[in-house]
Amino acid sequence: MIEIKHLSKTFQMKDGAVKALQNINLTIPDGSIYGIIGMSGAGKSTLVRCINLLETPTNGKVLFHGNDITAKGSDPCAYRAKVGMVFQSFNLLPKLTALENVALPLLYGGVKKAERLERARAALETVGLSDRVDHRPDQLSGGMRQRCALIRLSLIHISEP
Repeated sequence: MIEIKHLSKTFQMKDGAVKALQNINLTIPDGSIYGIIGMSGAGKSTLVRCINLLETPTNGKVLFHGNDITAKGSDPCAYRAKVGMVFQSFNLLPKLTALENVALPLLYGGVKKAERLERARAALETVGLSDRVDHRPDQLSGGMRQRCALIRLSLIHISEP
């Protein structure tokens, strides 16, 4: 479980301080997939970047299973290995097919090739892309790319022993 407690982020600019986030509280249960939507400039990307510690919050805490990952000395890499994020750009590898892109977390998780391809194929079928397994990202619509990125994210956690 991820708990966001009183998270704030202020950027110091030439013209003064910009408060991008103010006192955000959020709980994300294990196994959940959340979407963050809002107007342009509302702080969506800043929030996600603070949750995964690509950006350091000005105030507040990010807790993962009760451990404060924003504390000095914590290991953000170990945390990031267990938490997946999909940004607006899907970060699919352009030279890989949809099947290979979706199977990627299983490859890094040490799953044997036959099993990872079978699992990736089944995952693509669940999101209606069984007829696109051999297509590269530039041959997929934006929605199809989004589904590939989301299903790939779900396989990160399934691949853990």
